[in-house]
Amino acid sequence: MEHESKHNMNGMEMEKGRKEINGSRKGVELTLRVLALVLTMAAATVLGVAKQTKVVSFKLIPTLPPLDITTTAKATYLSAFVYHISVNVIACGYTVISLAILMINKGRRSKGLLMAVLLGDLLMVALLFSGTGAAGAIGLMGLQGNKHVMWNKVCGVFGKFCHRAAPSLPLTLLAAAVFMLLVVLDATKLP
Repeated sequence: MEHESKHNMNGMEMEKGRKEINGSRKGVELTLRVLALVLTMAAATVLGVAKQTKVVSFKLIPTLPPLDITTTAKATYLSAFVYHISVNVIACGYTVISLAILMINKGRRSKGLLMAVLLGDLLMVALLFSGTGAAGAIGLMGLQGNKHVMWNKVCGVFGKFCHRAAPSLPLTLLAAAVFMLLVVLDATKLP
């Protein structure tokens, strides 16, 4: 009889331990998703609002005086930056939806829902890395130029724009890393 009581007590303690682990796992997942939301929103905003207008002098013919032209640098002028912003906005929207699913689902474990969230998180990792690669390549081109195709350094002229847009890349890389952690967390939840 005493042996049965101990066995039941251990079973109750084990169940309590499982609930605590699941609760802490949900807390970690919630924290990671909120972090991903903040990072993707910040990355899209930082690059989206980066803009600089400057008067640039062009000398067409050496004997004539230079021609002053007002030129603006904006992220929307480059398709790679537009893609980078779009990817961050998509990831931000997905994060809101996944947070809502997490809140509504609470303790229920639907294998189909878990698989859908896992696939969504994997898709966000791929999108965020591809957006960072595209924006990073164009950013590097603007920073260093390319002598082979005779593209000049743009960041030499629009330094403020480059410095304002640059933080978007590490923010997106951090968001991709957070989604990678979420993928691992999602995979451990599957039976």
